[in-house]
Amino acid sequence: MAVIVEGIHAHYIGSRGRAVDNVFSERLWRSVKYESIYLNQYDTVRQLDAGLSAYFDFYNHERPHQSLNYRTPAEEHFVLCSEPAAFA
Repeated sequence: MAVIVEGIHAHYIGSRGRAVDNVFSERLWRSVKYESIYLNQYDTVRQLDAGLSAYFDFYNHERPHQSLNYRTPAEEHFVLCSEPAAFA
């Protein structure tokens, strides 16, 4: 399926109705839609870009995630990066 919006062409690849194929991506995009896209009116691609940039900054640095014991993805990433490597 292909979608054209304001001259931007997006092609979706994947099986129809197979959300379990990549549950993490599906969950992320559900959050993006319900916490940003549906709550804001983006009239231009520039506004959409700015809005999504702000949302992903919030999502990664401020929004606690239940699956990460209520830490942010950035906190989890930096904790993992500071631990000694198992292969060293």
